[in-house]
Amino acid sequence: MEPRFNLFGTETGGKLAKRFAGLGQAVHQSPLPALTAELVSLRASQLNGCGFCLDMHVKEAVAAGEDPLRLHLVAGWRETTVFTEAEQAALAFAEEGTVLTREGVSDKTWDDVRKHFDDEQVAALVCLVGLINAANRMAVITRQKGGSYEVGAMAQVSA
Repeated sequence: MEPRFNLFGTETGGKLAKRFAGLGQAVHQSPLPALTAELVSLRASQLNGCGFCLDMHVKEAVAAGEDPLRLHLVAGWRETTVFTEAEQAALAFAEEGTVLTREGVSDKTWDDVRKHFDDEQVAALVCLVGLINAANRMAVITRQKGGSYEVGAMAQVSA
């Protein structure tokens, strides 16, 4: 499959990309741990089948010092011993916020998130899950491919 449209190559898309990237930067400037944010973005992107975002978040996580082994295990995080309780809560939140049911995020997952993250971090986590799902959808709809992302490129878009 070839990309079907260069969304950000248009004037409108370029304006939206800059604002969208700025929202992402606000999340990354929040007190939510950067590696937790990358794990959450990676998990949502796996569930949504977004190769472009998988590429970006794996590369950004490695550049930020994440252990590649943990990245390989994100898809099966429940069956591993390498994620903290806080990370497990965030990954469950990412899954439930991505594959929505009528309930949305379960009370158990919400309680686990609240146990490990303060109000500012929860605000960032909620916004992050919304943003990564929107990014996944735009990239999947326009068939953006993974493999060519360069670390820091998204931060440059918002500058």
